[in-house]
Amino acid sequence: MYNITIIIPIYNAEKYLKELLESIVHQTMDFRTIQVIMVDDHSKDNSTKIMDEYANKYDNFISIKLEKNHKVAGTSRNEGLKRAEGKYIMFADSDDFFTEDACEIMFNTIEKKKADFITANYVNADFDGTIWEKSIFDQEKYKDFKLSITDYTKSFFILNSSACNKIFRRSFIEENNIQFLEEVPAEDAYFTTSCFIKSTKVYYINKIVYCYRQRNEGNRRKKSVSFNCSRDYFSRINKAYKIIYENFKNSGHIGFYRYTYAKNMAYMLYKFIDSNLLTYEQRVDILKEMRWFYELSITLKVPAAQMSLRMVIDKILKEDYEEAINYCKIIAEIRLHLPKEIRENMSRPDAKMYKEISKYDDEFREEKIDV
Repeated sequence: MYNITIIIPIYNAEKYLKELLESIVHQTMDFRTIQVIMVDDHSKDNSTKIMDEYANKYDNFISIKLEKNHKVAGTSRNEGLKRAEGKYIMFADSDDFFTEDACEIMFNTIEKKKADFITANYVNADFDGTIWEKSIFDQEKYKDFKLSITDYTKSFFILNSSACNKIFRRSFIEENNIQFLEEVPAEDAYFTTSCFIKSTKVYYINKIVYCYRQRNEGNRRKKSVSFNCSRDYFSRINKAYKIIYENFKNSGHIGFYRYTYAKNMAYMLYKFIDSNLLTYEQRVDILKEMRWFYELSITLKVPAAQMSLRMVIDKILKEDYEEAINYCKIIAEIRLHLPKEIRENMSRPDAKMYKEISKYDDEFREEKIDV
């Protein structure tokens, strides 16, 4: 048995894949104790050649090609889980890379803590691999601690949706039959939150283990541009959000979900507002389909992050879709003239917003609540 299995979904990643694989080969931990499962989803570049090169060179590298094309990485990751032999599981996106001691740190920590999974700090990197100075989580502010699903602020903030800055005990995943969603976006959010719901011991460590590459090129797997969200995307994300909501609801953890919802609500509305691929008729259909989602803002007592979004949601709930779309057009025009950083920050609820949400925490702490 290997100590760790690293699962890598791959699609058109020839420019960056070698850097990721080399970051594994040169780990401070003996990389021969690490199984690497590379799963290609019909790449049109030389990704499969690179995969085969490493699989032929190293016995612990496995190259898998899926039989048909899929829209997101869920199927690739699930296929990797079927083949995994490691005591623990880690994940990586094909255009990112690990710090040199990532595996050693994660393995030693989960062994010591006897945890279900560990989540760690990470850092952004430029398209050329240059690592940014500041980590995602402030290392002075956030020290190592045990997460709790009843902690709606600190634990929520640290538990990002990505599976890539984490290590999971394989037996925990298998015993609870946890898998990634397939054919829909947010597959990693479902997996991560499902693990959190089922877990009893989860820890955060503030050491940086993963480098998340920021780039502007088109990549359907990640870092997608909001302007390119299609009708199909909204149909699939709607399905994913329903499954995630039902998962929290059925487990009796709506209190924690409220904070996840606050972030997703703004994120999804701005995806809808910014998209330039939708006809008027498609926009109406999407708002009708997702009306249930925006109704939760009332049920869960989670207002939108900005007044403009509250106005849009109010029109959606009143089924005045024409006026809601008109508001969206005005917001979209304004956002076109804003710097990217400001646009991105608009979709993130701030401290004031979370404080507003926290006023009603006690109403949602009961394990059995009808929402």
